[in-house]
Amino acid sequence: MAASDPAPKRYVFLLLPGFSHIGFSWALEALSLANRHISGRIWYTWRILSEDGAPVPAYNGVTVQVDSGLTDLGRDETLIVCAGENAVAASTLKVLNWLRRETKKGGDFGALSSGTYTLAKAGLLRGKRVTTHWEYRNTLAELLPDVIVEDSIYVVDGRVFTCAGSAASMDLMLYRVHAEYGPELANWVADQMVYTDPRGESHAQRRSLAGGGVRHGKLALILQIMENNIEDPLTPNEISAVVGLSSRQIERLFSRHLATSPKRYYLQLRLDKARDLLRQTSLPVTEICIACGFRSSSHFSKSYRSAFGISPSREGETSHIAWPVTQAPGRA
Repeated sequence: MAASDPAPKRYVFLLLPGFSHIGFSWALEALSLANRHISGRIWYTWRILSEDGAPVPAYNGVTVQVDSGLTDLGRDETLIVCAGENAVAASTLKVLNWLRRETKKGGDFGALSSGTYTLAKAGLLRGKRVTTHWEYRNTLAELLPDVIVEDSIYVVDGRVFTCAGSAASMDLMLYRVHAEYGPELANWVADQMVYTDPRGESHAQRRSLAGGGVRHGKLALILQIMENNIEDPLTPNEISAVVGLSSRQIERLFSRHLATSPKRYYLQLRLDKARDLLRQTSLPVTEICIACGFRSSSHFSKSYRSAFGISPSREGETSHIAWPVTQAPGRA
């Protein structure tokens, strides 16, 4: 590094047990690749932390060495919380208190994948626009009424940033490299990643939410309307009025592009949300029924069994993540 070069940007990764290995790796790789730039300059430095300073296992069994346990952060360090399937158990009181203390110093901070839950549990995301991996989105939206959970691959709200993880970590970090050093370095890093078309903040996480890749504007709008109105489903006439198409025209769009009917598609959206809540929370079946727009428990149970071959109550008994619902975020 030349004497005239400004100090490198400093990042800190907090790894929680069960973290997404691919999300963390791509985020770190973006910083590492930047340092290989032909300028010879060191653009970034980083530290990797765990709660107790011990190596941390990712969800895939790979164990990552860390530099230290929870320690003081510098005011100029950017913190990234990396989590995965075990975010609930990994969000210990020690971790939450450390996050509350260290984020008060004024640096940027964010999360990959379900690390969003950890930040919310620490009370750091109230009123913020955030995202998380789509698998956890419905659950977090239901459990965190004071947080605006979006479907985007990453979201930046002030000094807080959140990301879906996995490949979206590349997009987030390329955005940050661009913001910190400009397009030349960001484009160079993208080329090194062989990532020729980085996605922007507004990009949806799943192709299916954009109609399986269909580019019909009216259809995309209808799908978004349905996605945004799960608890109180709109009638066909209400949807028609919003998009300016007749019910028959909408039926033809769904048949041509999605090989299904609007009614079946909308029902499946609601059932998919119900399955997320049943698998990932301990919410009562009756509450999940209402949250997913069903006014009859018998209708909900019958529809659920028809779609998934199991009753809602049985699905809830086999929950494998069990996000807590008895304690509000920030009150640990």
